[in-house]
Amino acid sequence: MVKTFIGWIWRKLWWAWYLAIILVVCYTRECLRKKAIWDVVAVFMDSLTPKFYIALTATSSFISALIMILEWIYFQKYGVSFIEQFSLNYISPWIGGGNDNNQQVPECKVWRNPLGLFRGAEYSRYLKVTKREPLTFYDMNLSAQDHQAFFICDADNGKPDYEIMQAAWRERVPAARVKAAHLALEKNANCVTALIMLAEEEAPTMLKVEKILRKALKLAEANYKKTQKSHHLDPNIEMQHRRDLNVLIYIKRRIAMCCRKLRKLKEAVKMFRDLSKEMPPIMNILNVHENLIEVLLETQSYADVQSVLAKYDDINLPKSAVICYTSALLKIRVIADKYNVGNTMKKGLTQAEEVALEAIHRAVEFNPHVPKYLLEMKSYIFPPEHILKRGDSEAVAYAFFHLAHWKRIKGALAVLNVTWESAFNQIPYPLEKGYLFHPYPTCTELADRELLPTYHKVSVFPKKDLPFFIHFTAGLSSFSALLALLIYLHPQFTGNFVYIICMWIIVPVNYCLDRLETMLPNNVMDILSNI
Repeated sequence: MVKTFIGWIWRKLWWAWYLAIILVVCYTRECLRKKAIWDVVAVFMDSLTPKFYIALTATSSFISALIMILEWIYFQKYGVSFIEQFSLNYISPWIGGGNDNNQQVPECKVWRNPLGLFRGAEYSRYLKVTKREPLTFYDMNLSAQDHQAFFICDADNGKPDYEIMQAAWRERVPAARVKAAHLALEKNANCVTALIMLAEEEAPTMLKVEKILRKALKLAEANYKKTQKSHHLDPNIEMQHRRDLNVLIYIKRRIAMCCRKLRKLKEAVKMFRDLSKEMPPIMNILNVHENLIEVLLETQSYADVQSVLAKYDDINLPKSAVICYTSALLKIRVIADKYNVGNTMKKGLTQAEEVALEAIHRAVEFNPHVPKYLLEMKSYIFPPEHILKRGDSEAVAYAFFHLAHWKRIKGALAVLNVTWESAFNQIPYPLEKGYLFHPYPTCTELADRELLPTYHKVSVFPKKDLPFFIHFTAGLSSFSALLALLIYLHPQFTGNFVYIICMWIIVPVNYCLDRLETMLPNNVMDILSNI
């Protein structure tokens, strides 16, 4: 009740505080004008030596600098001001202020990277060469959850090989996972999930990966046909059938990715097209159409790419950097060889140029991190196994695989270079607004920091301004330090200067008091007491 009452006063009767201040000033104006009080204050101030002022200002400077450093560290780690967050969480509710932080930031949905690399043949080789971990524990843990959802079902209980693989998918140490996969193959030479793990994490080359996966494909097809005949008769067989279907689709997709990396482009296109026609729930996670777009771009089949975009670039379907930037690339391709900034400024934009610029604006608004990677203004790294749409992780993954396609079209990067900043500047701000898409989510930075390794500097949009308290403490620290130095070097000059500043402040106050005294009667307190 007390909290509610205080909030009501703060929100509804805020004018009462100003009235009270005015009444107090009126009541004490005679006391303020008594010279004796100011004489006592003057004597006390004169008794203080410059050493006191030096100690006072130096201590203030040190404390302000310490607060500024702590605020800066907290801001760099969490992206918010500690003082502001503390005020909003603990002080503002008691005085009735709105607490926006009570509304939890919605968790950003993380998607599996459709163009994810192979751990054994690619990520491990990167680790050996650079001595840097390309994947974070958070990212690998998400992959472990995906694998358990894809390859494990309750009907496998009691089967030694599958029980071993259940533990293997949860294992954190890569060597232990590979060892468990070999142990499962000793129990059952036809254990498909064990072969998948060996292809993903042990095979050193893409040729070896493809060889293992093709062997697993034959076994997966046999298992799928076996459960397909009677899956509607028994719930356990139904669970096995769904699992076998997931395994089959997963293997086909990874084989198609092997073909893409081994330059078997026609076979890869065919496999990705066949997979795109599948309709099981797992297809909503894999986003195979993005693999198909990338392979078609590699074959320079731009008409086929446009047909795929026409199917998936629908207003009701979730967008991605692949869809938005590929659409922009195809429109830029039409004008890339003829586009000239000087001619555009003189003659105006043609219809094709307007369409291309609109596509660039759309792509930049969806993910504003991508242009710097495409223009090689910022170095990218190996993409993570999971990405956050509209985040820096998606930009890294897109640029890693699609930069070559932009370079292949002569003039495409030049057009992007002269147009992306203007599009970037037109992106609605603050974040609560949106132009072509929903407002840019505020949770992308925290999720990207979990997905990307620590040695990569996460791109943040919009660039966060430093909190007010960092500026305030920095200014206070600098001012007090400068004042301490001046008092130490020139105490008499500094004292006179401070006196002049104080007089500049006091004169307007005295003027306001005089004007207030002429407006209000001398017996105002008596009148109020009678009322």
